[in-house]
Amino acid sequence: MSIFRTEIATMSKLPHLNTSIFTIMSKMAVDHNAINLSQGFPNFPIDERMIEITMRLAKDDVHQYTPMAGYPPLMEKICRLTFESYKRKVNPTSELLVTAGATEAIFATLQALVRSGDEVIILDPSYDCYETPILLCNAKPVRVSLNDDYTPNFERIAHHLSNKTRLLIINNPHNPSGKMWTESDFQQLENLLDLYPDVLILSDEVYEYITFENKHISANTRDKLKDKTVITSSFGKTLHMTGWKIGYAIAPEHLMKEVKKVHQFLVFSVNSLSQAAISEYLDVFDINSVSKLYLAKREFFKDLMKTTPFELLPCDGTYFQVASYKGISSENDLEFTKRLVTEFGVATIPLSIFYGDGTDLKRIRFCFAKDDATLTKAAERLQKL
Repeated sequence: MSIFRTEIATMSKLPHLNTSIFTIMSKMAVDHNAINLSQGFPNFPIDERMIEITMRLAKDDVHQYTPMAGYPPLMEKICRLTFESYKRKVNPTSELLVTAGATEAIFATLQALVRSGDEVIILDPSYDCYETPILLCNAKPVRVSLNDDYTPNFERIAHHLSNKTRLLIINNPHNPSGKMWTESDFQQLENLLDLYPDVLILSDEVYEYITFENKHISANTRDKLKDKTVITSSFGKTLHMTGWKIGYAIAPEHLMKEVKKVHQFLVFSVNSLSQAAISEYLDVFDINSVSKLYLAKREFFKDLMKTTPFELLPCDGTYFQVASYKGISSENDLEFTKRLVTEFGVATIPLSIFYGDGTDLKRIRFCFAKDDATLTKAAERLQKL
């Protein structure tokens, strides 16, 4: 039996992967009765109007397969939303795909467009779902660190671009830091890609509607990028319904054609009731309310944290707040976050896990997409540091 298990282990395509830090911290939160500010999901109810719509539609004939690319009325609404937000006209037939969450959109895109032996540039710190599909393509993930303030370092990016580079992944607004790209950042990227015209872009924009002082600049608005970019979005994030796992991708026809091939054999089509409910809900939902909601939560959490010894970094978008604990402890960030759970009853995420090389800047990430009572209780515990 032990020999058999050893043989199975050596057959693993992802031998380096173990239990994720999100699972570890959430389990520790349960075990120690801690407040969980680690995982990125809201703990407050969804809109009552969405509940009513879903209950009503559940009695209708919306329970069979939708077309592979998506529920046509929802696709029309997405095209309308994209035009209203970015003035981009999207062809729902050839340039749009509804996916089982943005994660599936990312996975399908990388599987469709990255070939064996290719290189894909990931800008660290980065979301953990990027690397695995690259490895499953027998391609090479190339981790390039952002600056310490999470702005892109184009000298480093240029150094790693080559004729082997197939694709560059950008995440804006950025998880885990909340940093947003500026007009200058996009201009520098476009100038750089003029030198490497065959490089494709995967633009992860799932937090696009959770922005604050500055408006999000989408790849949808960039004429020089649109023809080489797949853009992923998330209704789970925008509508505070992460468990529904409904997202979408926008891309030019020549790229979308390939992504659809993978999607067809990965999930074929996405949950029909969810698509129908979101389609109807978009008629009554104010997209501008998202940033207002989370701006209020960011400010509420920021005020609470003034009574703690943490130093908060700027947060331009997303519902995450990065904080430095350099003035509190010299522990590495993993040990520090574990101690926060066991001794102070608050679960957070260490930022080193978002780096391929484990860079530790003595920073951790809080999720402030929680009700006021939860945030207040967490801050009270952190005051004891």
